[in-house]
Amino acid sequence: MSLMQVAPGCRVRLVTIQAGRRLEARLAAMGLVPGVEVEVINNRAHGPFIIEVKGSRMVLGRGMANKILVE
Repeated sequence: MSLMQVAPGCRVRLVTIQAGRRLEARLAAMGLVPGVEVEVINNRAHGPFIIEVKGSRMVLGRGMANKILVE
């Protein structure tokens, strides 16, 4: 499933990123690599999409979040 489908408060493991090399490299630089645990902090229809990775919170665009597959 994509990261966009995860409810707030849930922890998931990143499986893969279905995007171009530039976006993959950008997300990897932020710590989003396969195998890392991600917690969704905010996933409301209005407002920012916020996740926590390795103790750091970050805001992702919804298009980016839709390309990140998790389990």
